[in-house]
Amino acid sequence: MARRKLATQVKSTLKPVLWLVVTLMSGGGISAYFNNWPIVGPLLQSLIGGRPMATAPQYPGSPYAAPQYPGTQYPGTQYPGTQYPPPQYTDLAGNLVHVLEDTLTHVQAPAATSYPPVYHGPAPAQPVAPRSDKLLIASFNIQVFGESKLEHPEVVNVLAQVVRQFDIVAIQEVRSKIDDVLPRFLQAINSDGSQYSFLIGPRLGRTVSTEQYAFIFDTRRVECDPSATGTFPDPQDQLHREPFVARFRTRTSMPDQAFTFWLVDIHTDPDLVPQEVAALANVFQAMQRARPDEDDVILLGDLNASETQLGPLGQIPGIHWVVSGAATNTRQDHAYDNILFNSQATSEYTGRWGVLNLERTFGLSQDQALLVSDHFPIWAEFSPWETQQVARFGPGMPR
Repeated sequence: MARRKLATQVKSTLKPVLWLVVTLMSGGGISAYFNNWPIVGPLLQSLIGGRPMATAPQYPGSPYAAPQYPGTQYPGTQYPGTQYPPPQYTDLAGNLVHVLEDTLTHVQAPAATSYPPVYHGPAPAQPVAPRSDKLLIASFNIQVFGESKLEHPEVVNVLAQVVRQFDIVAIQEVRSKIDDVLPRFLQAINSDGSQYSFLIGPRLGRTVSTEQYAFIFDTRRVECDPSATGTFPDPQDQLHREPFVARFRTRTSMPDQAFTFWLVDIHTDPDLVPQEVAALANVFQAMQRARPDEDDVILLGDLNASETQLGPLGQIPGIHWVVSGAATNTRQDHAYDNILFNSQATSEYTGRWGVLNLERTFGLSQDQALLVSDHFPIWAEFSPWETQQVARFGPGMPR
């Protein structure tokens, strides 16, 4: 009798726990549970279908966080000073996953080591373009960007000043086991009254040393499409760290004529450069087909390859890379970083680009610059207005 009574008590105690486990194992249960995570939730939602639900913020600066600035909520309401609502793009998550999975299954290694050159833009006239009505997009591999780097105020100060010179910065090599690196960095960037926000992807990699991609952007100049962000699916495991993609739109007085575009952030494995750069050719072409209302795809990041080593990526019809004949690492002996797009589709490119030399710009020695990163930031300039009016505006967007 005593044993039967004990068994009944144990069963009564475990029943609520078992019910919770069963609930979470259901599609809606898992979705609702993970939806409280700022990155995992939206990505999981994109895989199982439907739009990400509104979630409670987990830390300041999250793209799904509560207001960061007075009178502002991001995303979901008007930004200060604008006369138009935020973008309401159609949800592409399901279609994007299927299109990209089908494409990546056909990735092949390059057949040769030398390739014919394509169109090259003019050399930059100055280290960085002045802030104006032009859109400045940059890429920066901030070497091992984690808590230890944030402990050096002089390094953080340089990094914050770099970001403030651009409208969007694609970041590679965020490496930390905790989630406060970008929020803390954002506080430093915005300490002068700037209004930057960020998107960050999941930790990626085949080893214990994983990395994250991020986009840091000036909310007064651009806005992101919250339904069009995620990690590029790589079912064949062709890439060590599959790209982080997001769609943006410039903030203009006439939003129906604003420049909209994909950014594809990448950091290739230095031990597998030919194979991974070849895979990026398929990534780029898949992103071109990801949705019929968007033809501008800008792939940028640390390719670990110069313009002469782009393989099939450099052979895509109409492809253009901006960095040519210039070193992009701090020791100034290699070209690793670049920004690529189709020159016909992305005719918003003005032809201006540059490599931001940290030593000359901030008066640093090479050793001091290496404490910031072993890469220099690179940038390209674009018009904030669409130069080709194609059918790119989905339901709900102003015309």
